[in-house]
Amino acid sequence: MIVAGLVTILCHRFKQPVVLGYIVAGVIIGPHTPPFPLVKDRETIETLAELGVILLMFSIGLEFSLKKLRAVGGPAFIAAFLQILVMVWIGYNIGRLFGWRTMDCMFLGAMLSISSTTIVAKSLAELGKTKERFAQLIFGILVIQDILAILMLVLLSGIATRGTLHVASVGVTAGRLGIFLVSALVVGLIAVPRLIRFVVKFKSNEMLLITVLALCFGFSLLASRLGYSVALGAFMIGAVVAESREIHRIETLTEPIRDMFSAIFFVAIGLMIDPKLILQYWAPVTIITIAVIVGQSVSCAFGSFVAGNDTRTSLRVGMGLAQIGEFSFIIAALGSSLKVTSEFLYPVAVAVSAITALFNPYLIRGSDRMVGWFDRFAPRKLVGYLGLYTEWVGQLGTTRRKSMATGLARRWSLQMALNGVLVAAIFAGAGWILQHPPPWLKGQPLGPELTKAALWLGAALVSLPLFIAIFRKLQALGMLVAETRVTRESAGERVTAIRALVAQSIVIAGVIMLTMYVLVLSSTLLPSFRILLGLLAVVGLVGFLLWRSAIKLYSHAQIALTETLSEAQTQHFVRTHTPSLPGLLSEADLMMLKISADSPAAGKLIVELELRTRTGASIVGIERAGGARVINPGPDEELQAGDQLLLLGTKTQLESARAVLKQGAKS
Repeated sequence: MIVAGLVTILCHRFKQPVVLGYIVAGVIIGPHTPPFPLVKDRETIETLAELGVILLMFSIGLEFSLKKLRAVGGPAFIAAFLQILVMVWIGYNIGRLFGWRTMDCMFLGAMLSISSTTIVAKSLAELGKTKERFAQLIFGILVIQDILAILMLVLLSGIATRGTLHVASVGVTAGRLGIFLVSALVVGLIAVPRLIRFVVKFKSNEMLLITVLALCFGFSLLASRLGYSVALGAFMIGAVVAESREIHRIETLTEPIRDMFSAIFFVAIGLMIDPKLILQYWAPVTIITIAVIVGQSVSCAFGSFVAGNDTRTSLRVGMGLAQIGEFSFIIAALGSSLKVTSEFLYPVAVAVSAITALFNPYLIRGSDRMVGWFDRFAPRKLVGYLGLYTEWVGQLGTTRRKSMATGLARRWSLQMALNGVLVAAIFAGAGWILQHPPPWLKGQPLGPELTKAALWLGAALVSLPLFIAIFRKLQALGMLVAETRVTRESAGERVTAIRALVAQSIVIAGVIMLTMYVLVLSSTLLPSFRILLGLLAVVGLVGFLLWRSAIKLYSHAQIALTETLSEAQTQHFVRTHTPSLPGLLSEADLMMLKISADSPAAGKLIVELELRTRTGASIVGIERAGGARVINPGPDEELQAGDQLLLLGTKTQLESARAVLKQGAKS
């Protein structure tokens, strides 16, 4: 830290990037710099450096909320996928140019395809550009790269050990990764903002800081134990924490800790630089460095442009990603551990990473000049065609119009898919417990068969609210399809019977598919057939007895998730908009109506009531018994006993609505 502080002051004095100072500090104190090394215990520094990676990625997640990730998700995936393909091909052919072995060439291509999230993030933060549009797209590409890099590791491991590529193993890995990300985000969005809200009540910065760090390192540890990158885990939990109300306070508290440990990370990179090896392999290092800077810049810029971004944003994205980093070390270390690559490949990767890290801040800083040069010297026709393409891609999403029924069907299908992913996560967790039994489970006098039965039953009972939610969505979807697809003109007098048949067929088909899905998920947990029948009877009985409780629990979780995602947007709308009452609403009235337990509306979806069709009145707000509020509820919102409904309409329409809901309703 002493040397880093001194070199950083010099870099600041001469207006050089601070990342450069950290790396130079690592070279100065490293084991390869005469007359003697100043550091003997490199393992400790590497451990501290990993903490720096976690904290830096966590801070990126804090600035990069899930709404931003969703906004750049599609373009980021296209750009990352094209960039990886191009760089793998370039790296493989460079290896062939030097006459290296096939495995060396393959691993080199993989190493050159993944940019360094940590280096890019630090460079952008130092230049104050993290909130610009191109920086948000860069962060999205880096997240997609990390996810694709995990799949790449599986591919390389399979090819290195078996000599062949097994698509099944890649599919299983991708499925597990998707289950982990989706389930972790959903559970995190429901629980984490509420936990932070509870801790904030104590008005202690220390308590808030320790809680946030516990979430950060705990989730990173979970990701590491599951075989994923700690950087990916830290980024995801940071994006979840960013949805809480205390985001600005959290950023202020974690910033000093992040700066200290991230400095150690870049010093650790400098420790790995061996000037002798760079001189020994100067030709490959030089050519690969040029290939990384040029290839990454061009491929990322091209991918970003293809995804629909303008030339200015695309060029800045390309020049911002022109380096390799920590994932390249992981790929090189994998080849070395499997003994399928040559010894020189790892030090070459370190040297290229260090050199490109030195150039990265200058490339980001010079991207604006490159954009200006392109605007001045590019042919006018080419600039015009590029602008037309960008405008055309941008209009693709706005020209598509969907009916309300199609939107509802899509929304319900996505909700069922999400519930299915959560069910998969629960049964996967039960399978993991079976394979890695904790001490308390080992001490139970249960045989293998009863242990499987107990774990399967536990997973099924935990998943019960999700099963019921899927069943209810199937009912709603079946009714919607029947109402919209079976018309009176085509079915004639039998329209009611045909609609009922179509609705029930969708429900039955969905239940059969759900049953097969659960059996496949729980294949490692399934006991004998007789025991399974008994367990199914138990689950059915519990579901019958706790049907309403399960619906209520799922509804509360859904409301919590919706509130978390819409909270920041709602606050922004309230701050920036001052709505006035249009003249059209001057004749409208409001009415509050309470739903009691014996009301026919209790337990039904709004779409099932057909209240607007029958009376003309609309439900514009719901206040739950626990104090939760739902503004402008959707058609798939379920009404519960104790709900206070806010109805909008004329006096006649409101009286009609009261008549429809009057049985058991108290106004």
